[in-house]
Amino acid sequence: MEIPKNALSWFEIPVHDFDRARKFYSKIFNYEMPEEQLGLKRTAFFPFDKQNHGIGGAIVQGSEYFPSQRGALIYLHAGDDLSDVLERVEAAGGKIELDKRPVSELQDLGYFAIFFDPDGNRVALHSRR
Repeated sequence: MEIPKNALSWFEIPVHDFDRARKFYSKIFNYEMPEEQLGLKRTAFFPFDKQNHGIGGAIVQGSEYFPSQRGALIYLHAGDDLSDVLERVEAAGGKIELDKRPVSELQDLGYFAIFFDPDGNRVALHSRR
């Protein structure tokens, strides 16, 4: 794999009260965060330059998101296709939680997968394909 420009590909901040969190972040960034329902997750996006491949993130409310118990979910850039990295997770001592799947059915946001590292940290991978 070639060394990526950025180590971080995406981030999510878990929230309990979605409306309060969206209002807070929209206010402090002076930007109305667009909202989208992604499967069972309610999501609002931070501003970023998607056209120039900027790094983005979102606040997220969903059954598997727990503020302060799991913290922010960091998405690591995994090259052109995260399958290559994901295939090595279990052999290296990790455990796959969610296999590769599209981030959104409505937008071209790439693909993600989630795994636990040997220390129990929950980490995600992201790729365009």
